[in-house]
Amino acid sequence: MVNVLATFFAVAIAIVAANAEQHTIHFTNRCGHGTPTLVRAGQILSTGADYVSNGPFVAGIAYLQTGNCLLNGEHCGTIEMTLQNPANGPGSGSSADISLIPPLAYDNIPLGFGYYGGCDGAGALCSSADCNTAFHVPLILSFKLLVSRTM
Repeated sequence: MVNVLATFFAVAIAIVAANAEQHTIHFTNRCGHGTPTLVRAGQILSTGADYVSNGPFVAGIAYLQTGNCLLNGEHCGTIEMTLQNPANGPGSGSSADISLIPPLAYDNIPLGFGYYGGCDGAGALCSSADCNTAFHVPLILSFKLLVSRTM
């Protein structure tokens, strides 16, 4: 009986380990100035070093702190992200976007992101204030404007 329980416990650990997810956020600063910053829920998690999340990483914000940015990236461009393994098939996993929605703003520093280790090549780059790869207007506001025009 002890051997059966020990075997079951070892298999259970192997199954949990095989299903565990891990995400690494890596910064590459090609500007020569500023501090890459990663924030979640009002807490700075990294100021340039790789950040490893053992499990889903939900609602993170990354930006290059040049002295102009507030805690959540206000006055700067941000990359907003949720990183998680797909639970229910395609479209239910990780997502990231570049945001310039006020009070965020393009501050003459190109910003971008890419996925590696599974979705290589996917990502976006924004190198101007009017880039088409960033959000500029809140989606809720856009929806309300659309609704008010059709009524």
